[in-house]
This record gives sequence, C-alpha cells and structure tokens, in this order.
Amino acid sequence: MGGPRRLALSALLAGAAVCQDAISASGTNFTLTAKDMSYLFHVDPTSGDLYSDHFGGPTTDFLPPAYILQNGWHDNLANARREFPDVGRSDPRLPAIHIQHADGDTVSSFLYQSHQINPGKPSIPGLPATYGNDSDVSTLTVQLYDNVSDVSAALSYSIFRAYNAVARSFSITNNGSANISIERAASFSIDLPNLDLDMIEVQGDWAHEFNRVLRKVDYGETSFRSTEGYSSHTHNPFFALVSPSTTESSGEAWGFNLVWTGSFEGTTQRFSNGYVRVLLGLNPLHTSITVAPGETFYAPEAVGVYSSNGVGGMSRAFHDLYRNHLSRSQYTSQTRPILLNSWEGLGFDINQTSLVSLAGEAEELGVQLFVNDDGWFGVEYPRDNDTLGLGDWSPNPAKFPDGLLPYAQAVTNYSVLNSTSNMQFGIWVEPEMVNPNSSLYHEHPDWALHAGSHARTLTRNQLVLNLALPEVQDFIIDFMTSLLRSAPISYIKWDNNRAMHELPTPSTSYTYILGLYRVIDNLTTTFPDVLWEGCASGGGRFDAGLLHYWPQHWTSDNTDGAARLTIQMGTSLVYPPSAMGCHVSAVPNGQTRRNISIEYRGHVAMMCGSFGLELNPSELSSEESDALPGIMALAKQVNPIVVSGSHYRLALPDNSNWPGAQFVSSDASQSVVFAFQQFATLKPAAPPLRLQGLDREARYRNDLDNATYSGATYMNAGLNVAWEGADYQSKVIWLERQ
Repeated sequence: MGGPRRLALSALLAGAAVCQDAISASGTNFTLTAKDMSYLFHVDPTSGDLYSDHFGGPTTDFLPPAYILQNGWHDNLANARREFPDVGRSDPRLPAIHIQHADGDTVSSFLYQSHQINPGKPSIPGLPATYGNDSDVSTLTVQLYDNVSDVSAALSYSIFRAYNAVARSFSITNNGSANISIERAASFSIDLPNLDLDMIEVQGDWAHEFNRVLRKVDYGETSFRSTEGYSSHTHNPFFALVSPSTTESSGEAWGFNLVWTGSFEGTTQRFSNGYVRVLLGLNPLHTSITVAPGETFYAPEAVGVYSSNGVGGMSRAFHDLYRNHLSRSQYTSQTRPILLNSWEGLGFDINQTSLVSLAGEAEELGVQLFVNDDGWFGVEYPRDNDTLGLGDWSPNPAKFPDGLLPYAQAVTNYSVLNSTSNMQFGIWVEPEMVNPNSSLYHEHPDWALHAGSHARTLTRNQLVLNLALPEVQDFIIDFMTSLLRSAPISYIKWDNNRAMHELPTPSTSYTYILGLYRVIDNLTTTFPDVLWEGCASGGGRFDAGLLHYWPQHWTSDNTDGAARLTIQMGTSLVYPPSAMGCHVSAVPNGQTRRNISIEYRGHVAMMCGSFGLELNPSELSSEESDALPGIMALAKQVNPIVVSGSHYRLALPDNSNWPGAQFVSSDASQSVVFAFQQFATLKPAAPPLRLQGLDREARYRNDLDNATYSGATYMNAGLNVAWEGADYQSKVIWLERQ
C-alpha cells in the first residue's frame, strides 16, 4: 500500500518559525492566539503524533507534560494528551476517528505530514460553517497520513481572535483502491489535563426544551446523544465544561457546539490518569459512512469557546460569533416585523374569508406580518386535520377557490397602523414530511424513509421523506420555488414534526442532512429577501447548522410565559436571543393551562429577536385589548437592542424566584432590564438585581425610580425592585447613559 511518505520531522523542526497575527508555528509547535485565549498543540518529534498542550487563558510557552508513572497496564499513548486520537496503538480511550479499512481492520495511525497557515477561512463542501475575511480569522491546516491504509486526514483549526473561539473540522480522503467506512467522527477532540470539571448540557422534550443539566465530570464517560436523525428536543449538540466555582459572571468555562442538524454525540471521558478527553461529533450509531477510492469525507464543523468571565462570557462569545460569522441571512442584524400567526387563533378551521378577516384584525393592532399556518393545502386529500395532505403542496380549492394570489394580495393591501408600509404575508410549510393519506405518498411510497420490509412507524400521522435521495431534494426545491413565485410571500415558517425512525442504512441520517442543506442552500440563495424561520415542533432543530441559513427559529411550542422564560434562558447558553422567535398566546395557556398576565407574557416574548402574537384578537379580554398596543410599542422599542446588543442572564428561574435578564447596547449607552417575580412572597425580600455590562464610570438614569446612578453602583449594589403580592409579575426597566 504505502502512499506518500511523511516528511522528515528533523527537517521540519529545523525550519524557521512561520507567524501570522493569530497563528504561529515554531517548527511543529503550534500556537493559536485569541484576545483572551490560547490553544497550543505540537507534533511529537519521535512518533509524529499530535499532542494537546493547552486550551484556556493566554499562554505563550510549551510546558513539559504532567509526570505519570509509565510502568503498569497503561503506557505510551494511553498517557498522552492527543489532538486526533485514532484506534489502537496503545490508547484504550474513545477515538475521534474510527475507520473500518478495506481489509476489515479498524486500526489507524495518522501521523504528521505537513501544515499550512492561511488568512481567512475556507468553506466546507456541502456543509454549513463559520466564515470570515482575512482580518477576522486565520486557519491552520495540518495534513496527516496513515501509510498502512493509504488514508489521509486534513485537520482544520480556524481562530476567531475577537471571540476567543476556535472552529475545528477535518476531512478523510481514501487514497486506496477499495472502500473504507467511517464509524466514528468527532469534529472537536482534545485532551484536557487533570482538572476538576462539571458539565453543563441541556435536555428536554416537546414543549420542554433546553433545560440545564449540571453533572460532575467523573471517571468514565459522561455522555449524551441524539439518535433521532436530527439535533432533537431531547438534547442539543452543545455542552460546556466549567470549574466547580464558576458562575454566570466569573470563572473558567469552555463551550463546545457542533454546527450540525443531524444525530450527534457529546462525550467527556476521564481516564485513570485524570486526563479529560472531550469529543463532539456524529453519533456512531448513525455513521458507517462509505468513502470510495478517491473520495473525501467531510466532518461537520465544531466550535470551541473559552471564557474566563463565567458561563455568561462564554454565551456572549457564541452569540457574537454566530451573529457575525455564522448566520448569513440579510435579516440577521435587522429588526424583525411583529407578526400574527393564525395557528392558535384558528387552527385547521381556515379559509380565505376567515384568514382575510383575521388579517384585518391584525391590521388594527399594528401587526406588520400576517402568517398563514397549517391547513391551507391539499386537493384530493385536503388538509383539514393532521392525517391528510402533507406532501401535496397545492392550495385547497375549497378554502382558496382562486388560489393563493388574490388572498395574499388582499392581505398585503392592508396598511400597517401608523405606518406607510403595507402588511407582509407569510406561510407555513413542512417540506420534509408526508402523510400516507396524500397523493405524493401514493405516487412515490419509496420516497418515505423505510428499512426494507419493516413496518413504517407513524408519528403525528406522518412519515419522513428521504432527503438523501436527489429526486426528493429536487421535488422540494421545485415546489417551494413555485410556491414562492405564486404569491407575494415575504416569510416562510419551515416546520418538522417528527424524528427519523426506520433508516435503510445507518449513514442515511448523514446523507439526509447533506441533502437538507443542499435544498435550503438553494432556496435561501434563490430567495434572499424571504425571512426564513425554522421550526421542529418548536426547538427540535434549534441548532447552529440551520442558523447558518435561517436567521431565526421558533424556540418552543410552549408559549406559557413562565415556562418560556426557562426555555429561553437555556437556549441562550449558546444561541443568541436575536435568533429566537416568541409569541404572546391566549390564556389559559394551551400547554400548561396557566393564566398569566399579558404584560408578563409580552415581556418574555419581547426578549427574542422575533416577537409576535399567536391568538385571535377578537377573543381577548377588554383588559388584554387595552394593554396590547402598549406591549407591541414596547416590543418595537426593545427589538433593536435584542437583535444587536449583549445579553446577560442576571438570575435564573431555576435558582431564583426573581429571575432577570439584561441587554446592553454595543456602545454601553443604553440598557434594558427584564425583571420577574414568579410567586408572591411576604418574606424574604427580593434580592437586589445586580446589573452587568455597563460602563463603570458612566452615570445612567433609570425609569424605575427616575434616578441616576453610576454603572458601578448598578453592577455592585444593584436595583431594588418593588413587587406586589401577586404571582407572575414583570417589569421592563430602561437605563440611559447621561
């Protein structure tokens, strides 16, 4: 077999240092430097393996490794801190890369061959990824080769200096003459030293997304995964490692996020020597990805962030990085229109007359965007309930006898209250799904995911179309293109209401997601002026992969204000509030049956980039009708700072009866504080709400007591908020620098 021989390490080590602003190579000692972070690794001069040295606060020197007794059961690579661990060769820990080679063995030996440093950052074929110009990011590419198997690997490290972030990915090229199979692929892999660490991850379910879980990183594996084909409600491809003393505003935190929408696995593994291996990548149960001779496999990108300013500092780094260098929509940095969605107001009971009437009620409130949700399509199988019509994307002639165009034009002829603009029109779709009761399924039953002769499991009365098939991808592109050209549609809500179950092969999940990205890339490029919102029964696919294409996502189907506060706080651990969609719905709430004031519901909803209404205005109480115009006006005022400002979690609803959050403008001249009381208490008194992110020396006037204090006073002494004896109260407090 053979293949290209490794370059002589002695010659490379004798080479002169190569330096750029963020990346330097002294021989084969690599230093990646950000504003307040360093990432160091090197090539072992004897073996050619890559060894981890440091990921954390600024460091300029390479230190000797920790001393470990070598005699005993584990020696050699078992006691090394590795950058790209493979299978075999004395390391019994979990690998980052696991390949079944053409002869059936799974041992790999990826050794250093060469490296290259370049300004900027290349894209990854077929995959979403962070991006930036030469002044934003620099990239180190390390070429590795396995001489035994004729397989090469290219490791990519891109350093974003301003965000203390490193983006990692890799590719595997089969240079041999027979197929190989990728069995495990962890895009981010690093061995940390023997540190006392806790893991923060998020878990949940439908209407119960993004709940924090705190676990000790102990000996053995601390792991979670999605095997649902998608990133899922159950877990999210994100976790953080923190020191036990770390808080929201102080201490060390490392965040890891996979830019991927499919099945995944996140793991920390503490070995007997105390080292902690961090792995984040594809779920091994959904790999077995064939790579033919001459072909290249590309792993999705993973982003690592280091913060010395607590969990909040880590979150804000992700927020800023993703708003500036991941999400590519023109709407990412723009304020969003206030919308009204028809679903909770009308459900499936819709037609042209009822919808135009509802849009008229929305006009009187000042709504800027009217959204037609589910129930508008289907000819032979009209979408009158969720058992019918998915896949048949033609307007139902009984509901829309003249098609969508005259109806959409009637909506867009409405003028927005106190504005010179007309109302915009949006529509709901679920392109990846099909009902067995549909013309599409009867014509193409083979397009639905299935495993041989096994029964096809229904969820929500529907099946999943196999987007791994090019003909299915083309079908979705074609009907979506026709739909968007058929009427003045300014907004698409793209839903997905079930997981994958029966897969024809384990790798179908991977190829499905590649197909999905191809479809969405095509449509968002063709229709850049459309505002796209992702949804998967709420937050089932709120992930960085889709954030690359879509600027916002429906955060949860649970619109109860108190529940949503917890969900939004959890989501903000990694994803920016500007990317969240939240609506004010009717009470009693459809999920929790709680009655919470419209002020509280409105204040929670306006903490997101996309604020809207999910109700029938004619069914509001007189008290709610009187309060709603003021809430909407406040939401418009708040939206710019939510979209572009820095977000601070002041107190979490999991830990306090008085949760709070704050947004600060980029120049720290303005801030808005959201304060809440969950339950009325006679005693104890509410603790002061200590603010963050202000200019310590500046003085700010607040509209709570109309007083002026220094930024230092607000942050160290805090604000005392007076609460009345009632559950679920909220206040919005503005601060202006004087």
